[in-house]
Amino acid sequence: MKKNLVLIGMMASGKSTLARMASQALDINLVDTDKLIEKETNLRIYEIFKTKGENFFRNIEEKTVLNSIKSSKKNIIAIGGGAFLNNKIRKEIENKCISIWLKWSNKILITRIKNGKKRPKAHLLNSEELNTLINERSKIYSKADYKINCDKLTKDEITNKILNIYEKK
Repeated sequence: MKKNLVLIGMMASGKSTLARMASQALDINLVDTDKLIEKETNLRIYEIFKTKGENFFRNIEEKTVLNSIKSSKKNIIAIGGGAFLNNKIRKEIENKCISIWLKWSNKILITRIKNGKKRPKAHLLNSEELNTLINERSKIYSKADYKINCDKLTKDEITNKILNIYEKK
């Protein structure tokens, strides 16, 4: 594969975990842009949202994701749930990467998000608002090169689907 492989999807869709599993299986570099942002700012993502605001975060996210995509190495890149909504980021991914949408049912995502403590925007939303957010973002996520319907799959099965896509390219 000559291009980076980018995992996209809603918060709580498992992008970081599945990217790590796939990178280990393929023995290629993992880039988790949220972790890079946390390292650069010395703050957790939810702390950045709380103390510096979403605009501050989105600016750092754009720079971090675009720099990660420009790498000449073959990487598996996990990006934050909102990153693919950014036009600059999406266009670069469309032109230079292979993108995979980790798609889950709204019900599963809402349960995962509500059970998590580190979702910066989501903890303020009720189920109906989360449902709307998921539906809005799904319209953009659907522009990915590939989609994996994850609902009935184990982590290993999802990872194998990622590996199959990687090996085809």
